[in-house]
Amino acid sequence: MSNFSNIGFSVSTFEELQQLLEKVHGISRQIKVNEGSYLVYTDGSGAELFIQFNKQNTNIGTNPHFKGKSKRTVCLTNIIERAESEFEGAFHCWAAPTEADNPSGAYPFIFDVPDFKTIGHIDLPKNFDIQLAAFAHEISVYDSEKEYYDNHTQQEGQLAAQAFIPTGLFSSEEESKNNKPPPALCVLSGVIKQFERKRNELTNKEFYWLLVDTYGGEVDVVADITSFEKEPVVDGIIIGAFWLSGQLINPPVRELKETKTFLQRFFGR
Repeated sequence: MSNFSNIGFSVSTFEELQQLLEKVHGISRQIKVNEGSYLVYTDGSGAELFIQFNKQNTNIGTNPHFKGKSKRTVCLTNIIERAESEFEGAFHCWAAPTEADNPSGAYPFIFDVPDFKTIGHIDLPKNFDIQLAAFAHEISVYDSEKEYYDNHTQQEGQLAAQAFIPTGLFSSEEESKNNKPPPALCVLSGVIKQFERKRNELTNKEFYWLLVDTYGGEVDVVADITSFEKEPVVDGIIIGAFWLSGQLINPPVRELKETKTFLQRFFGR
């Protein structure tokens, strides 16, 4: 499975990605930023694509996201810029902060932001409500908490039924030496509050969406339909490894810098 297939986009090669981007180009909305623009495709299923174009109108990256129902409060503590693209970025934060605008809470974690360059200045640390989507890399489902504990093996670490481990913060020695920013990865377990078998309207491919209550708050879990051995159930338990993509709810909007043409600069207008 991939982050794209987790929301119904079958993309396994560069050519397939290019074909997908050509298909959504004319039905996407544009968001201009100082670095260029995002083209944002939003599917009726909740699947989203954030396509990055620089000032030369060259596509330099694409990130998937899922617009779900989750809402949780975090304390943003640090901004992380990614080397992969000038459009890429993430936040370091604390889950379930115990005080307003104070970096403390249940645990720290990292989440990537698909519309990173649209966000205006934020004085950190700062509490914000976010919508958080977890894209499955591995996932297992259980019908009940009892079944979870009965089948939860030592190899899986024997996590509680609601747990969150920010594995992205456990940098390798090589990453630490190279000062590489931590990835937005986690292992989590939680209780399924809602679920739905979604169908991507563009590709007609199905995927699962689950609203999961985990330690520290809610998260929208999305996963390729082929990763499930059985259908999930409400009040069942999931456990797995995930990539995290999040959006701030009601963020400050970054102002666009004025760009003058040669004639405007010449005549002072």
